[in-house]
Amino acid sequence: MKRHHWWRDAVIYQVYVRSFLDSTGDGVGDLAGVRAGLPYLKKLGVDGVWLSPFYPSPQHDHGYDVANYRDVDPLFGDLAEFDLLMADARRLGLRILLDIVPNHCSSEHPWFRAALAAGPGSEERARFHFAEGRGPDGAEPPNNWHAMFGGPAWTRTDDGQWYLHMFTPEQPDWNWRHPEIPAEFEEVLRFWLDRGVDGFRIDVAAGLFKHPELPDSDDPEADARTRDSVNPLAWNQPEVHDVWRRWRAVCEEYTARDGRERLLVGEVSVPTAREHAAYVRPDELHQAFFFDLLGAPWDADAFRKVISEAMRDIAGTGSTLTWVLNNHDQVRTVTRYGEPAPGGSGLGAARARAAALLMLALPGAAYIYQGEELGLPEVVDLPDDVLTDPVFHRTGSRARVRDGCRVPLPWSGQASPFGFTTGVEGVRTWLPQPDYFAEYATERALADTRSFWHLYRDGLQLRASLPQLGDGDGTLRWLDTEPGVLAFTRGDGLVCAVNFGTAPTTAPVPGTPLLASGPCPAGELPGSTAAWWLADL
Repeated sequence: MKRHHWWRDAVIYQVYVRSFLDSTGDGVGDLAGVRAGLPYLKKLGVDGVWLSPFYPSPQHDHGYDVANYRDVDPLFGDLAEFDLLMADARRLGLRILLDIVPNHCSSEHPWFRAALAAGPGSEERARFHFAEGRGPDGAEPPNNWHAMFGGPAWTRTDDGQWYLHMFTPEQPDWNWRHPEIPAEFEEVLRFWLDRGVDGFRIDVAAGLFKHPELPDSDDPEADARTRDSVNPLAWNQPEVHDVWRRWRAVCEEYTARDGRERLLVGEVSVPTAREHAAYVRPDELHQAFFFDLLGAPWDADAFRKVISEAMRDIAGTGSTLTWVLNNHDQVRTVTRYGEPAPGGSGLGAARARAAALLMLALPGAAYIYQGEELGLPEVVDLPDDVLTDPVFHRTGSRARVRDGCRVPLPWSGQASPFGFTTGVEGVRTWLPQPDYFAEYATERALADTRSFWHLYRDGLQLRASLPQLGDGDGTLRWLDTEPGVLAFTRGDGLVCAVNFGTAPTTAPVPGTPLLASGPCPAGELPGSTAAWWLADL
């Protein structure tokens, strides 16, 4: 009998800890808040939770600048609270994934502070990328690379050398060619695995190694322009695959002890699906986010192309696919797909609901970003003086600023803080919540059977109960449809169809659907609607 690997079709809920639920009244979410919210996530029907970084950090990039990989920042709790969270998750049958950041650390990490103190040519500096500058007196950076968050990728130290940071100056890049770095991170993995975690989401998993000669780039501003890992000299170097083989071996070691499979899922942004497939070979990462679906415009041909390439180049190798429509770095689907209307009744909301059913019907695993199940739109009108994203502070531009998808969740009530915090009504949340968040509060969503929340919950329940969904047999077969409509079948007669247009069309299956993203009369598929049927084809 073929063994079922839980991660191949898992649905994981991404918790952005500082915006999920606050237990202390300071306006910032924390681990105790996550623990209090676990029953809500269990009721929703997800398989596990991915926690954003909660390690000690000066918070220049909201925890993705790690000063200590083996502890909890007091802002979020302590190790004892983390252990309580793990115990409650295990009791509820929810798996816990931690976000690990191996490409860079905080400029306040002890090893980087030691590097600054030790000076040029020291072993301490060899753990990072320090280099002499160019031009008179070395006053120009060692190469022309620009950081993804804007500005040069190099900062000069007091003694005249420069250090590399592909994000912000407060996030120096590790030198993974130095033997102490891979050894240190393997010990970090073991520290958290020994505390019971079920795996890791790996930040910038196509990073780590840079071209050893650090040459100039033909397009030095490509990363900043696209806000993606485009520079081929700084990302996707072949040596990175050896790291994932070693990390996979560590996970397999723990699995062999107790039979509980640990998961590695990578944030992998590479040019093609074929290159993506290299990261999920049998001895490397279990999963890697396939971002092409998230980046596709609302268009039937675009979605079909992205899905077909993924099925051919990734699933075709026997690897699982890992789908995602939202995360903490991207504009939320409700806004991305069209201007939302209050209460979730606009075109963007309808398209986001349809996209959710499409994603949950595809072969493989899926990740849901907190608030996605509420239909939250992007908060687009945050004033400049509350923005915290380093992208804004480095560039002065609001373009691609990520604060709008990170506003604290609304749980209950008619006014901020909407039950997010235990503090008195009117307490300031770390990012302000708009008044219209009252329309999206969790208590309201649970009470309304027409809400996003019920659509996600019903979809997750069917996905768990129907053998055609989830990993299933891993196949997908396209059906012939009218223009602007996508339809495919999974396994034995499960049909998913999406009408990307605005006018109704004839449904590919005549009967009443099992589940639809909006009102769907038998035999008809309205515009901006997805539906599932069981049928003999």
